[in-house]
Parts: sequence; C-alpha cells; structure tokens
Amino acid sequence: METGDWRLERKGVLVRRIEPTSDAHSVLKEGDVIVSFDDVRVGCEGTVPFRTNERIAFHYLISQKILSFRFAGDVAELGIIRARNFMKVQVALNPRVHLVPYHIDGDQPSYLIIAGFVFTPLSEPLIDEECEDSIGLKLLAKAHYSLAKFKGEQIVVLSQVLANEVYIGYEDMSNQQVLKFNGTRIKNSGHLAHLVDSACKDKYLVFEFEDNYVAVLERETASAASSSILKVYGIPSERSSDLLEPYVDSLGDNQAIDQDFGDSPVSNLQIGIDSLLWA
Repeated sequence: METGDWRLERKGVLVRRIEPTSDAHSVLKEGDVIVSFDDVRVGCEGTVPFRTNERIAFHYLISQKILSFRFAGDVAELGIIRARNFMKVQVALNPRVHLVPYHIDGDQPSYLIIAGFVFTPLSEPLIDEECEDSIGLKLLAKAHYSLAKFKGEQIVVLSQVLANEVYIGYEDMSNQQVLKFNGTRIKNSGHLAHLVDSACKDKYLVFEFEDNYVAVLERETASAASSSILKVYGIPSERSSDLLEPYVDSLGDNQAIDQDFGDSPVSNLQIGIDSLLWA
C-alpha cells in the first residue's frame, strides 16, 4: 500500500484475501492493512528490518515465530488498519491446510475401486508419478494454485479404469477430476465412498467429471463385476483402510454442497505461512 495520503500516514500490506481454512479468517477482513507483526513495522513492499540497512520479506518473522513455538496454535499480534482505524488483533499461526498434500500419511494412498474405476485424492506424489500431459494443465493449475475451501477438502480424481469385459470403452479415462456422484457434490474420498455405500437403492451410479464427462454404471452389474475385477488384478480390497472407517461429515450436509470447491487460483508467491493473501 503506497499511494496517496495513506503512504504518508502508515506503511503496510493490503489483505486481498484470506484462506477459509486459516485461523485468520475469523479475525482479519479483506481490505485490512497489516502495518506490524509482533510490534515490528511492516513496510509497504511487505518487508521488515533485518540486518543493518537490510530488509527482508516479513515471511521471515512468521517462520521465526513458528520455529519458536512450544505449542501448535501460538499467536502473533498484528497491528492493522481497518476503515481508517488502527487496532491490534491476535491470530493463531498453524500449519497451512493444503488442498493437494505434499506427502501421503500412512503406508498407502487412499483409494476406492468401483467396477474397475480407481478413485484417489490428488497428491503431489501422484503428480510426480504421472507425466504433465497425463495429468493435464487444468488439473495441474488447480493442484498448484487453488485454495482449500474447508478442512478435509480433496480433489478426487479417477486415476485409471482397470480394463475389463463388463465396462468396455472407459479404459482410456484417467486423471479426471470427479465432481459429483448421483448429483451430489463430492467433498473428499471419504465422502465419495459414503455416497456410493448409500446408493444401495439407486439403479445407476452416475459419476460427473470435469469438462462434462459422465460415466454411468448399472449398480447391480457394477457390484457383481467388482469382486472378479479385483481378483484378476490381485487387489485384496476395493478400498484403502482409511475408507473402512465410518464417514464423519465435518462440514455438514447443508453447507457449501454446490460450491465450486478448489476453483480459486492464486499465486503461491502471495500466500504466507499464516494463509494470508496480500498485495
């Protein structure tokens, strides 16, 4: 923030957006101007004093704060200007919630296999295993630049279709983001497994993908074919162990069902460790 009379009064950085999963989301507002971090003044270019006659991006203060934490959720005090009024607020600094995780927790990736259709959350290890052409630029852009709208959100993809005699013609589908199942927006792999398990009375299993691709499976046929397909490919279970646990919907059935999850591209260079987005 460096134009007009404002620059003469205060120096700081403008908050343009706050990640919904950040602890700062309930404290800061778009349009706030951060002028200090733990009483250290923040310059209009987003820097703070470092060594003699040197300045450094105030990410440095955040990283130093996190390194000194004794407990998760320790707080930092921010001096801000809101509606031309100066105030101080406290924000808990916790690790950022990544829409696409850098690492996979546990011994194996989460997966769900339905009649040879292999669904899994998008992750950096999966991207590393696939070539750029296979993943596609649109999915790569979401993986690298999109923000999670809620904790637990995942980009669930159809990784591949195991070739079989029952569903011929689908085997060329791979690395397609699945958006809906039987008309319901998918939140994560656990939610997809729950929806499939709850569709015991539906005649068809309808999967809607990015770019208007649709796969329609007859439920009874899919159920009958699944065990034989798993046996042919030597796969012991239709789902990973984490999807055997009862599904708990932390978001709530009536919240953000129709929201475009994961469709908010931003520049990673503008995202701080505390999940603030500034100009």
